[in-house]
Amino acid sequence: MADSEKKKLLAALDANWQAEMEGHYTYSALARGEVEPQRRNALRGLAAAEKHHADLWAGRIEALGGDAPRYTGSQSGLADSLATRVGGPDLAMRRLEIDEGRDIAKYGRQLKSLGDEPSIAILKEVIADEREHYQTLSNLIRSRRPLPTVPAEQAQEALDSLLNARKEGHPEAAGWVGDAIYGVNDGLGSIFGIVSGVSGATLGNSHFVLIAGLAGMVASALSMGSGAYLAAKSQREIYEAEFAREREAVEDNEAEAREVLSLSYQIRGLPEEDAERFVHHLSKNKEHLISALARERLNTSEEALSKPLVSALSGAFSTALGAFIPIIPFFFMAGIRAVIVAAVVSLIAHFVVGASKSLVTIRPWWSSGLEMTVVGAIEGIVTYVIGMGLGRIGGG
Repeated sequence: MADSEKKKLLAALDANWQAEMEGHYTYSALARGEVEPQRRNALRGLAAAEKHHADLWAGRIEALGGDAPRYTGSQSGLADSLATRVGGPDLAMRRLEIDEGRDIAKYGRQLKSLGDEPSIAILKEVIADEREHYQTLSNLIRSRRPLPTVPAEQAQEALDSLLNARKEGHPEAAGWVGDAIYGVNDGLGSIFGIVSGVSGATLGNSHFVLIAGLAGMVASALSMGSGAYLAAKSQREIYEAEFAREREAVEDNEAEAREVLSLSYQIRGLPEEDAERFVHHLSKNKEHLISALARERLNTSEEALSKPLVSALSGAFSTALGAFIPIIPFFFMAGIRAVIVAAVVSLIAHFVVGASKSLVTIRPWWSSGLEMTVVGAIEGIVTYVIGMGLGRIGGG
């Protein structure tokens, strides 16, 4: 292992050790303040498990020749600050439940990034334990009635933190990225087909290829842009119309609307009592209730809708960009040489665009790139042969 890689690994392991020790002290402090014996014992068990995890990381650091880690946090961990910040030990445990979920996600990302088999073996053990901790905390929280309610700002902070952690490990492309990739794909494929066909019909006459290619590029870009704009605008109009219908339904008969929403959640597996409690909380804010009803009907939310102008611009520009690639060689050369260069450049572009689809899909980049390259090659061959045939018919 190179020194730079070893240094990076030791830094990651030390951070893991610090986090586990902080968890140990946090659970220990919460246990000392707990009056119910069963809950106190459960918290002590969590503290002991966190200490065991810390010992595993310390052992691996020692085996790698690193310095013994030193704890730099508070002797009460996060217990005091959480209890003060979120309002008591019960809410502190709810925040710790969220943190356990975040730790599971962090360790899951390290499975791919650490590159050290003994450390990965420790990670697998720790992840399994952290999942049990998450369930234990969940049971502890829900065993006490009434359930503690997290303030809205704290819930939003926790949600933002979890979503940001998700994006670090699984980057989520913005809606316009998908439109852009599709636009490049469409422009490249369609104009490559036109260039191949016209080249076959005219034996690579650059003048005719450029005219056909540029005209096709403009037409494809305008078509894609206008189509993306109208599609996004239609989706938003449909959502707004459904929102208006749900608002009218709530104003006419709120009890029926609440029952509809409760049954929708029950169909998805939520117990009747929990579904009704959830709908009851939603109905305290009529806008939230209406949004939830619209979301259930359309299976989407306003936040997920594309912006028409952004979709139009990204679609048009990316289509023009993809369409321009097969035309480039014909500005500088003619004949069969230009056709060959255009084919090579276009196939390389097909692979790059196909590989970039992995940004918005779960497929490996090489598989997606290879698939699009093969499709592009078949398209080019077929259109070139058809163009040659049409050229002979026209010439005859």
